[in-house]
Amino acid sequence: MTSIAQLHDAFLRCTGVCTDTRARAPGSLFVALKGPSFNANAFAAQALAAGCRMALVDDPAVAEDDRYLLVPDALKALQELALHHRRGSDIPVLAITGSNGKTTTKELVHAVLAADRPTLATAGNLNNHIGVPLTLLRLRAEHRIAIIEMGANRPGDIRELMALAEPTHGLITNIGRAHLEGFGSFDGVVRTKSELYDHLRAGGGTVFVHADDALLMEKSTGLHRITYGTAATADHRVEPGPTGATLALAWTGTNGALHEVTTRLIGGYNLPNAAAAVAIGRHFGVPDGRIATALADYTPSNNRSQFMDTGRNHVVLDAYNANPSSMKAALEHFAGMPGERPKLAVLGGMKELGADSTSEHQAVVALVRGLGLQAVFVGPEFAVLARTMEDAKDLVVHPDVSAALDAFTRNPVEGRLILVKGSRGTKLEGLVPAL
Repeated sequence: MTSIAQLHDAFLRCTGVCTDTRARAPGSLFVALKGPSFNANAFAAQALAAGCRMALVDDPAVAEDDRYLLVPDALKALQELALHHRRGSDIPVLAITGSNGKTTTKELVHAVLAADRPTLATAGNLNNHIGVPLTLLRLRAEHRIAIIEMGANRPGDIRELMALAEPTHGLITNIGRAHLEGFGSFDGVVRTKSELYDHLRAGGGTVFVHADDALLMEKSTGLHRITYGTAATADHRVEPGPTGATLALAWTGTNGALHEVTTRLIGGYNLPNAAAAVAIGRHFGVPDGRIATALADYTPSNNRSQFMDTGRNHVVLDAYNANPSSMKAALEHFAGMPGERPKLAVLGGMKELGADSTSEHQAVVALVRGLGLQAVFVGPEFAVLARTMEDAKDLVVHPDVSAALDAFTRNPVEGRLILVKGSRGTKLEGLVPAL
């Protein structure tokens, strides 16, 4: 069997790590992971033939020569290799989690820090027990700081990821009603997200805390914390700028100069995310001017808070994820957006809510009505309501994106301001060509 030290030596002779033969890089280390419906040990030889330098496997039957690194469990070996590699660096490691906004916050913080020094950050949303090790294995000698995004679907997830990454700093964006099916309750979400604080409390780390969030302030009591937000007591205080199509904010810099930024982000709910980037940048010594430029230049992507002019309509595309708290924030902001264009909310179902699914989707319908918005609902979660709610006659509901696309194609909408918001599984971005 291959020891972790031997495995690390082999890793250093490779160009990187891959877990999919379709995404291989020449000279990389192929890791043969297993899942409910696949066993990548069967593809190890193919990976080597296609240009990988070595293959990490846990099936003795496929280990034909010294290019195969045999271990008892490939996933566990990947995780132990990543931790071993991470321990070889003494740079700050910042862990970011939260129910809403963690990926956007990670991207904003990365933009700010990378404007000043070589920075490693999680690619996309590779934020689970596989993605975190893969991110850590991208750590190189030139990096001066690392940002590790951490997701959670069940109790203990954050504790596991914190042990894998051993961060020195941490941030919880917020704690909301997300993934209730896996956590069992909102209290389960609170306990799991707070595992980040627990780890840093035990290790003497530093946390960045949103001063306007009473729950986070309570849970971070006793920690070495740096606060940010609009509260007068915040260590790094920001102020919202003029209301417009995109988020604006301002803060007073080191020498008393006022720094005002208009971002390309849609939604006042992104103010805490931008404020976190300001606080973290200033804490690590990034000049205020570079922070401001980085925030102004950051362009949202991947269906997150994107503003699009389709030629027929103005579309706010926020279809990467949705849960009750993010849906509420998006709808309330959308209802208050200025402009003369009639508004239309196209809302997809929220996933992984378990026993709370019906009540939470009913709450969305009630909120839409209370805000006076016209809406189109998409997905089986809303289709159930259309059949069971007593006052559902006014609801426009399509069971899936295909049906909604057909309806928008037959009856085009023009001259509207449209919010497109839903869970990733609903795939609402497929409607954009018709909008």
